[in-house]
Amino acid sequence: MRFSITRAALQKGLTASASAVPTRAALPVLSNILIQAEDDAVRLSGTDMSVFVSLGVPAEVEEAGVVALPARQLVEIARVLEDAPVKFSSSGPGGAESGTGVDIACGRGRFTLYGQAPDEFPDFPEIDFGVAWEMSAGELQTLIEKTSFAVSTEDSRPILNGILWQLRAGETVMVATNGHRLAKITQKLNGGGVPTEVDLIIPPKALNQVQKLYPSDAVLQVTRSDNHLAFRSAGREVFTSLIEGPYPNFDQVIPKDNDKVATVNRAALETAVRRVAVMAEDPTRRVRLSFTNGGLNFKVQTPDLGEAEDMLSLDYEGEDIDIGFNATYLLEVLRHMPDDDVRMTFKAPERAATFQPATGEPDYLCLVMPLRILD
Repeated sequence: MRFSITRAALQKGLTASASAVPTRAALPVLSNILIQAEDDAVRLSGTDMSVFVSLGVPAEVEEAGVVALPARQLVEIARVLEDAPVKFSSSGPGGAESGTGVDIACGRGRFTLYGQAPDEFPDFPEIDFGVAWEMSAGELQTLIEKTSFAVSTEDSRPILNGILWQLRAGETVMVATNGHRLAKITQKLNGGGVPTEVDLIIPPKALNQVQKLYPSDAVLQVTRSDNHLAFRSAGREVFTSLIEGPYPNFDQVIPKDNDKVATVNRAALETAVRRVAVMAEDPTRRVRLSFTNGGLNFKVQTPDLGEAEDMLSLDYEGEDIDIGFNATYLLEVLRHMPDDDVRMTFKAPERAATFQPATGEPDYLCLVMPLRILD
């Protein structure tokens, strides 16, 4: 194997492929990046067996070959190289599998890396892109950005560790929840070939790769098999296994009878919550919100520490209500609201509250379960 590649192209490919490499690999080969040199390009691939990332970058290939080299060392080497062409070479057709190692030269720097036999590297899932549908990367990235923050990180309910992506005729819905908060966004679909009735539960790590790997103006090809989903555009591919099992019926927990409505400036509300939350030191970061026709009052009381208060003007319809929230959950929801004003609805202090853009555009809803107020 012998090829030359620019430092910028090498770093680009390594950054993408190494993002799928596990910090602690169950199998030694998973700590490697697979390098495939052929024609006028080099393909760099990494995986943790759940998410597969592959990126083709231009290179001058003198001799084709394939090798699996340690990801961490490759990334570190690329970081310290001079801004000059980087030359890879090995005396065997696959390099490390014949025990010769791979030589890396750039300017005055010289390195030799030993990897593992490339045939030990896992095969990528076989998925037919001939039946793929297309959609804008920017549209998909908006769906991901508006929901992924709400996904569960606990192991008690594995199904909630995934993001639900529903594809329906003419529209798509993406939902994430951890049981205490929920984010849901609905968007029209204009691309052809979209399945009319599909529910996919996707690991957030895979969707994070889609956010980072593709420019927003790219057109993605998306396709699936029984247990995998794949994205492809301009030589970049992301494959992921799907999480199996029924996703909870989220429509059942979204309240339909909340009769108390408040509309407030999002930035002002976020600032007030952040200010009083300085004193919210208990694990729940409990903040008390009191809605009246005269405005919104904030209060935090933390035993043995102190208290904080603030107030805000807003439009409010309904009876007075005191309700407690986790300040972290509130701030995350407000940070993702796409409108200057946010519309909040309530029913009772122990019932779920909803948060939406005041304009109703886009079709976006967040739900937060309240906390019990301590007297």
